[in-house]
Amino acid sequence: MTIDFENELNEAQREAVQTTEGPILVIAGAGSGKTRTIVYRLAHLVEQGIDPSQILLLTFTRKAAQEMLQRAEGILGRPLTGTSGGTFHSFAYGTLRRNAADIGFGSGFTLMDRADSENICKEVKDVLKLGKGDRSYPRKNTLLDMVTKSRNKELPIETILEREAYHLSPYLDDLNAVANGYAQFKREHALVDYDDLLFLLDKLLAENEPLRNQLQARYRYIMVDEYQDTNLVQARIVKHLAGDKGNVMAVGDDAQSIYAFRGANVANILQYPKMYEGTKVIRLEKNYRSVQPILDLTNEILAGATTKFDKNLYSDLKSDVLPEVVYPLSDQTQARLIVDQILEFRRKYMLHDVAVLFRAGYQSFPLEVALTRVGIDYQKFGGIRFHEAAHIKDVLSYLRLVLNPHDLLAWQRAMDHIKGVGPKTVAKIYKAMHAGDEKYMATITKKHEDLRELLNELSVLRNMPPKPSAILERIQAFYQPILIEKYPDDYPKRQAGLEQLSQISQTYTDMDQLLGDLSLNGDPDDEKRKEDAVVLSTVHSAKGLEWSAVIIIDLVEDRFPSRKAMARAEDLEEERRLMYVACTRAKNCLKMFVPSSVYNRASGMSEPTLPSPFILELSNSVFDRVNESYSGGLEKKRKPAPQTSAPMRKGFSDDKTPASSDSKPDPSKLGFCKHKIFGKGKIIAQPEPNKYKVNFPGFGIKTIIGDYLEIL
Repeated sequence: MTIDFENELNEAQREAVQTTEGPILVIAGAGSGKTRTIVYRLAHLVEQGIDPSQILLLTFTRKAAQEMLQRAEGILGRPLTGTSGGTFHSFAYGTLRRNAADIGFGSGFTLMDRADSENICKEVKDVLKLGKGDRSYPRKNTLLDMVTKSRNKELPIETILEREAYHLSPYLDDLNAVANGYAQFKREHALVDYDDLLFLLDKLLAENEPLRNQLQARYRYIMVDEYQDTNLVQARIVKHLAGDKGNVMAVGDDAQSIYAFRGANVANILQYPKMYEGTKVIRLEKNYRSVQPILDLTNEILAGATTKFDKNLYSDLKSDVLPEVVYPLSDQTQARLIVDQILEFRRKYMLHDVAVLFRAGYQSFPLEVALTRVGIDYQKFGGIRFHEAAHIKDVLSYLRLVLNPHDLLAWQRAMDHIKGVGPKTVAKIYKAMHAGDEKYMATITKKHEDLRELLNELSVLRNMPPKPSAILERIQAFYQPILIEKYPDDYPKRQAGLEQLSQISQTYTDMDQLLGDLSLNGDPDDEKRKEDAVVLSTVHSAKGLEWSAVIIIDLVEDRFPSRKAMARAEDLEEERRLMYVACTRAKNCLKMFVPSSVYNRASGMSEPTLPSPFILELSNSVFDRVNESYSGGLEKKRKPAPQTSAPMRKGFSDDKTPASSDSKPDPSKLGFCKHKIFGKGKIIAQPEPNKYKVNFPGFGIKTIIGDYLEIL
């Protein structure tokens, strides 16, 4: 059976498929047929007479490897018997089992699962007598998270805490002790975890030259999928297997490297041509998913990246409709406008072909309530549904008790934090309260001071005017120390969800209505996609998926990009890639929401926002701007007359010609500038006259007086 490459593949795909010798890097833009290219290359190699057993395909999921092999077999019309295809971890496991003695396990080793690893961390902690009597001590899953993040990123635990979990810094010494004890326990008991599989294989290949040569001779053709998601140790393993000039093809997209929190290192793909001498770089730029106006916008997002492989996505799918940037008056009205937009989409698309994307799970909470209120079904991916969050349930239990003192389930939840008060004691307290047993109540409240405080607080709440926002504000103030003690590992993240709850309450005047809308549970999500239900998803969970219509919300500073990302240049670059991934999920329609103000629980007021820098740097030609009017409607803003001047440069160029020394940045253009100390940077906002926010690569975002900036 002869494969018709001419008609089955475009020119760039054919080049990638038919280039079989030497190192190759395929930069596969979003929607450009990456999987198709790998599948046809597998088939082409076998068609050329290559023994299938000499091919190694490394992927990140077993399902992906199986699908690629099956599709290649379908093209060839015969099985690919002998081809090694699977995940990095499965390949490592098989290799280590065959060479167990060489890694110090003469009698073999046992591979642990996640639960085993967590239990060992707890055992080590207990043996070392750490955290005794400290109810806020990190849980066993958090102990393991810190250990495994440190290993995967190959950074000290101290650095992990500084960047991702500063609230756990007081436990740094304990975490290091647990990490050392955990490693020792595994060695003594011939145990291996998933991280060990990679690091042990790396060490084995580095030190055992005969084995390394044997594997290099066997696997003459290596292909790695999603190379932008590899961490440092995975890149080293590929290098060991391929050698300096091996036939290795890495396929990926630097612009879709968004998993740094798992240890993925974008430098692996960016530095690939330096790692493999004579690398041939092939770009897949034809997009088969999105209409051209969406790609024009995403190309501009990528153009602002400081370090990247240049690419320009294009499509045969034409459209006269531009993406929209919608400016709601506030994050409170944003949810209402999105519900209206979804109702409009329903005339054209099935609801499961509409997605609302967000940076963090808590950001969808107001929308979840609004959708529930009008009866639109939804399915959420990434984060948890609003009504399922434990801390939200905690706060709502107090609200339920304000309205209904006979709610036994709410009493059980409200007393859950009181040490020594379990379900049986709660039942006795409940019975005594409603029977008027003052003697028992006096005894039990004397024994449990936290119980007395809870009962006093509920009494105060019941005597307050029934304004939902004010009552919730007082509940949250009471609950704050409980939140920190009950959820010590991630309370800062949970706090953001509680702030959204405060914001939701601002739109209500009736306590029962608020509680009803918040407590309507709907059907629990299952693994399968629901038919005719709107998709709500974090951008991370949306990678690899597509919808006809996509809405992205909360495109303001501190939300997208996140507050943490604004502090470090490399983190901000990853947020840019996240924005690119979000936009490229859309096939026909893309709408981006930029609320002009957001509710701040600390001040009790809505405060003005700065639009996301990724929105500010877009040129007017690639989107239509829509504003919410004070009457609640939407008004499309008329575009200014076309400019005759040269277009703004979107990336650093070799043109060194500076502007005149007295020129000042024009915030409407938001171009690039130069500073004597920080060097070149990107102007992202003008917070006040003659002051500019500038993102300097390597230094992060700085606020600079305009007199000290030179426009480029």
